Amino acid sequence: MRDDIEQIVKLIPANSRVLDIGCGEGELLAAVKAKGCDARGLELDQLKVAICLQNGLSVMQGDADIDLAHYPDNAFDYAVLTNTLQVTKHPEKILVEMLRIAKYLVVSIPNFGYWKNRWQLVLSGRMPVTKKLSYQWYETPNIHFCTIRDFIILCEGLNIKIEKRLAINPSGKVIHFTGLGGVANIFGEQGVFLLSK
Repeated sequence: MRDDIEQIVKLIPANSRVLDIGCGEGELLAAVKAKGCDARGLELDQLKVAICLQNGLSVMQGDADIDLAHYPDNAFDYAVLTNTLQVTKHPEKILVEMLRIAKYLVVSIPNFGYWKNRWQLVLSGRMPVTKKLSYQWYETPNIHFCTIRDFIILCEGLNIKIEKRLAINPSGKVIHFTGLGGVANIFGEQGVFLLSK
């Protein structure tokens, strides 16, 4: 299981109503379903939707930038976005919509401020390509590059409360932090956040 998904599953209590936005092939959905959660997914890629359905997961094809508006208020306990926020057109609107449809949000992001990314940019003068950010700049689905610190500042600007914040380094070690995450922003390859209104 991916490190961020493992941490997210720990944050979601058993028997919760969960919407996984950008659910991919359903790794997180299967894990929370095993905890007794009512788990549903929204995924843009039709092939990934088909894989989820073949595995008995409840998933609809849809675009988070458009289709979250169709969900009723407070329909879920948790809305989850794993490594997807940076590929949406309007991240701030996605977060606001997620808080409308769920009491809590769990968001993981790739940290573009990770030290190896910074170092690669300094040394080569080119956009970093790593195991987690494996695309060249011209083929990446990522349209918004942010750091852990950028994400925290965005949440503060939207008056979103950060209940828990952690970073994960490449070996899977969890870094708990407060504030803007100075050390986490440098040594965390990913950020994971539990958010509420």
